[in-house]
Amino acid sequence: MSRVLVVVPTYDERENIERIIGRVRASVPDAHLLVVDDGSPDGTGKIADELADGDDHIHVLHRTAKAGLGAAYIAGFGWGLDQGYDVLVEMDADGSHAPEQLPRLLAALDRADLVLGSRYVPGGSVVNWPRSRELISRGGNLYTRLALGLRLRDATGGYRAFRREVLERIDYAGVASQGYCFQVDLARRALDAGFRVVEVPITFVERERGESKMSSEIVREAFTRVTQWGVRHRADQLRGLVRGRR
Repeated sequence: MSRVLVVVPTYDERENIERIIGRVRASVPDAHLLVVDDGSPDGTGKIADELADGDDHIHVLHRTAKAGLGAAYIAGFGWGLDQGYDVLVEMDADGSHAPEQLPRLLAALDRADLVLGSRYVPGGSVVNWPRSRELISRGGNLYTRLALGLRLRDATGGYRAFRREVLERIDYAGVASQGYCFQVDLARRALDAGFRVVEVPITFVERERGESKMSSEIVREAFTRVTQWGVRHRADQLRGLVRGRR
């Protein structure tokens, strides 16, 4: 089995962190787990340290301030690549991404370089979301497909597994986006680089404990950046057509 590192960003997740770590360790015992804590004032980082003291498969990366999901993943990817892991996994700390479904994502790497856990392919689903939240998510994915020409049903999802070669080639550290937009940016870079990207169905379950980090600012950022990328994408297509007719 390839060396697998599950990267779990945290900020004020003391109610969830021990539970999610236990589920990961039970579901994929050979995998290692890296908690990237953004200086949680509720003591999440301390709990993670205590768990790491008793388990050599658990690691903790402490950051001094809340810098956002994208920055946390970039730091986690850098740590994992430096440590020689072959596969790096994104997973939320709140239980919305079921660790019990991780073997499904890892198995799909037999035919892919990047595997997306998808809520919107056949077999995927969302549990306990208000209808308005699901409509925003589905609408955002539809807009992303139309604007960027991506053949992905769930480009905004955050449960995914990368072969290290993907991250080494797509300049992941240059991604300045956060939230939904960070996920879209990584997916489009992987596709543009010619990597094989597949989606497998997952069941996404809304958190039961703690507060969601989603905000209107994250949604606005995603809309603005996807629009900008879409304009460039269509301009590149038009230039290609013009050159082809000469």
